[in-house]
Amino acid sequence: MDQSSSISEIFADFQTYMNDEQNIRESLRLVVRDLEQKVREIYTLLQTVHQPSGLQNRQKLCTDCRAKFSEIQKYYALFGEKVPPNQYYRFCDHWRAVTQRVCFCASFVVYLETETLATRQQVASLLTVGADDDAVAGFHIDIEDYLHGLLQLASELCRLSVNSVTSCDYDRPIRISRFLTELDSGFRCLNLKNDSLRKRYDALKYDVKRAEEVVYDINIRALGKTRPLDTVAM
Repeated sequence: MDQSSSISEIFADFQTYMNDEQNIRESLRLVVRDLEQKVREIYTLLQTVHQPSGLQNRQKLCTDCRAKFSEIQKYYALFGEKVPPNQYYRFCDHWRAVTQRVCFCASFVVYLETETLATRQQVASLLTVGADDDAVAGFHIDIEDYLHGLLQLASELCRLSVNSVTSCDYDRPIRISRFLTELDSGFRCLNLKNDSLRKRYDALKYDVKRAEEVVYDINIRALGKTRPLDTVAM
């Protein structure tokens, strides 16, 4: 009788543990749902850059996007509050996809402002979270999520290159092509395993190729300033 009672108590503890974990996961799903809506708002704003007057208004666009990022910060603060200490990687699958999207949006904003690559620290600062993998006790930007965001940026810049030509901005595709070539060189320094990041990286070479084709068409048609073709891949 005592043994039976002891077993029941053990499994009752298991059930309590499972209930607590389920409650955490449900609360995280609610936060992710609201966060996804805010990210869609930023993405919708960023899409206006592809319109004919979009690049002319990019400073205001970036200012508006940064204001939206200040709203997003509270959701990452909630993640930090809801996830138990030292259990970041146990629950990270809940916010991984949306965080990759956030990293893309943040890196796109930085590129539109400066035409440079957003560092992981810059992305993290927009969300007021850490950028240190060792900070598992707190919320931080995982390096793979950051890299996924950069690969999404490459595809978006390839699209911007084409739309810049339709807006008679012939210098921008050349700068974009240079940037993507350098980004591709950076990724080639990484020893990526055969996982989702490696599969997504395989698409980068096609983005580079499409950007180079846009520049080739500009040069072959003598649009804008004439440049030797070999200056594209500097």
